[in-house]
Amino acid sequence: MAASCALSSLSLSVSVSSSSSPRRFRRCSGVVAMASVGQKVYAPGVAVSEGNGGLQKIDLKSPHGSEAEIYLFGACVTSWKVPSGKDVLFVRPDAVFNGQKPISGGIPHCFPQFGPGPMQQHGFARNMNWSITDSEANEGNPAVTLELKDDSYSRSMWDFSFQALYKVALHSTSLSTTLKITNTDDKPFSFNSALHSYFRASISGVLVKGLKGCKTLNKDPDPKNPLEGKEEREEVTFPGFVDCVYLGAPSELTLDNGLGDKIVISNANWSDAVLWNPHLQMEACYKDFVCVENAKIETVQLEPKQSWVAEQKIEII
Repeated sequence: MAASCALSSLSLSVSVSSSSSPRRFRRCSGVVAMASVGQKVYAPGVAVSEGNGGLQKIDLKSPHGSEAEIYLFGACVTSWKVPSGKDVLFVRPDAVFNGQKPISGGIPHCFPQFGPGPMQQHGFARNMNWSITDSEANEGNPAVTLELKDDSYSRSMWDFSFQALYKVALHSTSLSTTLKITNTDDKPFSFNSALHSYFRASISGVLVKGLKGCKTLNKDPDPKNPLEGKEEREEVTFPGFVDCVYLGAPSELTLDNGLGDKIVISNANWSDAVLWNPHLQMEACYKDFVCVENAKIETVQLEPKQSWVAEQKIEII
């Protein structure tokens, strides 16, 4: 299969590219791809339907029996079911689907800001409508690409022109995402970002492996003044409130969700990781999920026409 038509391997970095219009139709070995701008024709395994609150969502269905659900509002992946029917992701019971408030759960975006700062918490990307620009089926495995561009709402908080492309690809036992941020302005800008992934879990049995030796910024007890440290544990557990940033995290972590599943979370160019569980701050649901997030805490600066790309793959093993 031609490498240009398949999902790339996890080896992406900052690159410079110029914008071009998407092709309406292309075919290469094993891949059927259709652009969906101005039409309602999608690749096999890709469909658009009405979701909660009347919001539009994309349904991905693999011939292997796996399924995924992505809301155009926030480009939020809210469900990923493996062939057994088990949903690996978690949406909080207090999640609101009204097109006004970010969806609490699944895989929300944090862009162009992670956490609190000069704009709204975690930036605006999770609180805007994205559009479908492309869909494809790679040997039967469906994928869709969503796009976000600046508008008056984003510019009221962050006065830059940009393009964000987000590709979600479904396989039998994995879900892959690729985020590409391009500076379409005539001046440089900087940002940070994260995928605020919520995993279904039994928190008392959760273990995260792979973080030993990382520099930590522990936001407990004071999130405004995180404590610097070093992770000494082979396995991180969640006996209480946890909100910790891991700088220089490895490209692969393993999550034991306490429900009998082991999930490998691999990435390229997400240089950091974040672990979060609110404990008694969300008494109704904290026992049922854990957040293991790929992040870029260090500021990324892009010159005009320059792009930053990062990939994530989550896989049941």
